[in-house]
Amino acid sequence: MVNFIICAKRKPGMTRVEFSDYWRNQHGPLVTSVPEFMRHVRKYVQYHIVPGALAFGKDAAYDGVAELWFDSPEEITRAFSEPRYLEIIRPDELKFVDVANCISFITEEVPMA
Repeated sequence: MVNFIICAKRKPGMTRVEFSDYWRNQHGPLVTSVPEFMRHVRKYVQYHIVPGALAFGKDAAYDGVAELWFDSPEEITRAFSEPRYLEIIRPDELKFVDVANCISFITEEVPMA
């Protein structure tokens, strides 16, 4: 099993509250409503910035993190190549995410405790 991690940045002109609200209440339910995409995903979690919480260093460079679990890197490729992802989910991402300033990577979980 591998994790696809996305550090998300909101579109310019959007507040962090607006970003978080749209992501949680519009985009998340949209993602999970597309079975052609979700059949590849084992788990989908959003991590939202907690307003006023202590952060290390300067203000958070990103507005949230998405974590999606897949069986393999190849399954990630299949999921994000799905025509219904490209038709439905991708255009919605472009409404609230500053894609050019996001980062993503594939990881494997290494439990320490």
